[in-house]
Amino acid sequence: MIDLPRTEPVALAPETFLITNLYPAGPSVFLPVCSMLIRGAQPVIIDTGAPIHRELWLEQMFTLVDPEDVRWIFLSHDDGDHTGALYEVLERCPQATLIANFFTTERLALESGLPLDRMIWREQGDVIEIGDRRLRLIVPPIFDGPTTRGVLDESTGAMWAVDSFAAMTTGQGFACGDIPVDLYDETFSLLNSLISPWHQWLDPRRYDAHIASVQELEPSVVANAHGPVYRGTEIDTAFGRVREMAGAPLVPRPGQETLDEMLAATLVAGPAMPAQAMPVDVPASLRT
Repeated sequence: MIDLPRTEPVALAPETFLITNLYPAGPSVFLPVCSMLIRGAQPVIIDTGAPIHRELWLEQMFTLVDPEDVRWIFLSHDDGDHTGALYEVLERCPQATLIANFFTTERLALESGLPLDRMIWREQGDVIEIGDRRLRLIVPPIFDGPTTRGVLDESTGAMWAVDSFAAMTTGQGFACGDIPVDLYDETFSLLNSLISPWHQWLDPRRYDAHIASVQELEPSVVANAHGPVYRGTEIDTAFGRVREMAGAPLVPRPGQETLDEMLAATLVAGPAMPAQAMPVDVPASLRT
């Protein structure tokens, strides 16, 4: 059984919180698995975590907001690590409307389906008025699913970048500055290439135009599902890093040798070793 660390929500902006969870990915290294909550006049839940974190996620979320008060559920896309508690949230939040799109609905119809009478479909570029704020839907710089849309809260400047800007952490914090530089550099390159292998075929000029269209929204804080929280100059640096991926070769992926090492470690360590964790070449200074 995998030992999942307990974490706490992180304040991003007024009435805006990151719902945090971690998944073991190597010695002293974790993959963040996060989502977001905007309370405000009409509370909005943005994504619902991974199935493995379901109980931890529900505990964090509904400590911050009463389920009866939730008015919106924004689903960025249909990957399992974003829909882990979706059906529980729909059940517990009877006043909530689900914001998705046509293709998300079609793809999830192959699983349990979605309640069409509780949905609205919106696409990138659309603006949703929700009480005391406006949410603008965007296509994030990096994404791994065709249904993906991020969101910018125009009242606070908080942006949900979905899977963009991912990087692993030591678990000591969720701010960009909490991650050792060598670990951040290595895992940012690996994860963002894994998430979007199409970057190798991109025309740099056309991709730059897309990056600029998102960056020009001037977010005050950028949160995402699998990386740290970015503020200030960190935001421009992160946009610059993904901009440089256009036309660049894929970052080498773990292969059979890595699988053999994982299996060998599992045999030695027993059930405590998470067999499905993705190991990284952890810098020597972080090994335990």
